[in-house]
Amino acid sequence: MELKTVADIEALPEGVRAELIDGVMYDMAAPTGSHQRMLLDFSTDIINYIRSKHGECRAFVSPYAVYLSDDDYNYVEPDIAVICDKNKLDEKGCHGAPDFIIEIVSPTSVNMDYMIKLFKYRSAGVREYWIADPMKGRIRTYLFDKEETEEYTFDDEIPVGIYGDLKLKVYPE
Repeated sequence: MELKTVADIEALPEGVRAELIDGVMYDMAAPTGSHQRMLLDFSTDIINYIRSKHGECRAFVSPYAVYLSDDDYNYVEPDIAVICDKNKLDEKGCHGAPDFIIEIVSPTSVNMDYMIKLFKYRSAGVREYWIADPMKGRIRTYLFDKEETEEYTFDDEIPVGIYGDLKLKVYPE
């Protein structure tokens, strides 16, 4: 199998989205309404928190380019990416591992979010990774630097590991 590169991603027709993990291209499906609601709720709370603390970190929502590795074979668009090192940011996206990533699972992304991205994010140096699963009503959190994993329900207030005093909650529909 021929390895794909970032150039192949950039050559896709407008409106077609895909991600690249170790040279393998994965098509991305359009998000659902519940996915988008959760994305907006989480990102709004994160952005408001950062602003209220006059924080240095920046939060971005998909589609936002993250070039995970210093190579041409890894490109992802996490649902939410928080980056605290401004040197990683330019107009094209983030170059290197974000500090905090949230992926919201869709029926077509289960294997990608729970397995492929979990391994890739950990090995790339992401500090914290959340998998929000609307089909299960659960959120699994990984604090890679502390080697801690927790699972929460949508009724819980979930502590954000990179911040000592921020908790996120899934708002009812």
